[in-house]
Amino acid sequence: MSYESYIGLRYLRAKRKQTFISINTFISIAGIFVGVAALIVVLGVMTGFESELRNKILGINSHIVLMELSGSMTNYEEVLAKVETVDGIVAATPFIYSQAMVKNQDRVMGVVLRGIATDSATKVISLGKITEGSIEALATAKDGQPGVILGKELAQNLNVFLHGSVDVLLPMGIPSPMGLLPRLKKFHVAGIFETGSYEYDSSLIFMSLEDASEFLNMTGEVTGIEIKIADIYKAQAMADRIETDLGYPFWARTWMEMNKNLFSALKLEKRVMFIILSLIVMVAAFNIITTLIMTVMEKSRDIAILKSMGATARSIMKIFMVQGLIIGAIGTGLGCATGLAVALNLERIILFIENLFGFKVLPQDVYYLNELPSQVHYGDVAVIVITAMLLCFLASIYPSWRASRLDPAEALRYE
Repeated sequence: MSYESYIGLRYLRAKRKQTFISINTFISIAGIFVGVAALIVVLGVMTGFESELRNKILGINSHIVLMELSGSMTNYEEVLAKVETVDGIVAATPFIYSQAMVKNQDRVMGVVLRGIATDSATKVISLGKITEGSIEALATAKDGQPGVILGKELAQNLNVFLHGSVDVLLPMGIPSPMGLLPRLKKFHVAGIFETGSYEYDSSLIFMSLEDASEFLNMTGEVTGIEIKIADIYKAQAMADRIETDLGYPFWARTWMEMNKNLFSALKLEKRVMFIILSLIVMVAAFNIITTLIMTVMEKSRDIAILKSMGATARSIMKIFMVQGLIIGAIGTGLGCATGLAVALNLERIILFIENLFGFKVLPQDVYYLNELPSQVHYGDVAVIVITAMLLCFLASIYPSWRASRLDPAEALRYE
């Protein structure tokens, strides 16, 4: 250990008459500790939230949706065969999309109706957890009633259970020789699913492709084709390739396009939170400046003696730089350890708080998720540590430079 480092370490342990400097050092360490820990926890939560949200959206939705400009696709079997031959595509399935109303006794809810091919839909999308019934039951009619699968929240709102029945109404009507007529049909509940996302669980119903086609008077037609690919981040390139291969009038939309505003907002929030919470570390860095300036004033006689003994300005500067960096390293190390411990065990901590105080931190009817996710990205942790240490380094420069410029004669004259 060099003598500069040794002296810098000794200056951290203040004597009795220098207690105020010691308190300032403790405050500086505490400030950096809080800032680093808060940054790691908040960025972990935001990364986990983005990842969990993406998984839920891509579970119930496909990576790419292929449609025709007319709004319906008649030769979908031929198109499906072409799409499945493209490299990088895992699976594809036809679908029908519409809006409807579901009624049970005096309860009515607006829903999104989706017709799916029961043999291939599960290869492309996921309905989450089928709590009751099964997707295969959609293909089997009961008492002459075709089947539907409802979201858990929707089933509760309608007060309907497995093997019960609901009325599905198309308020926009179906074209007929007498004009647009409303369509009403009774379906039996073949299953209930739960994705964990209130928005989907309260507004989605699924039918078999055949039943949806007959109910919507779309015989031989589908809305489009849903596609699952191997690499979700190459969705745009795959969509462009599919459009090029099939040509007009086909067009493809990716999951990134359909949820662009949502994920852009999440990324912006993450960056803003990083900047805001970095201010905590910056304030702590200003405390380091104050602590070092007070130490320099207190140790002016020691500095003069060291210079008289031959210590260079660079060595004096190094003494106080070491002191500032040690303060930063202690605060950053403690903050990093605490932040990681909290971020990696956040679900248990939140559950303990909910049980202790009896309230829900993340109400499912307000947010997409019913629990607070946390996912530590160690690249983010490295950026936080480097940023904190850089701020501490910059904060140490001015007081150390002032100490190195001290004139030994002037310092000893007034001692």
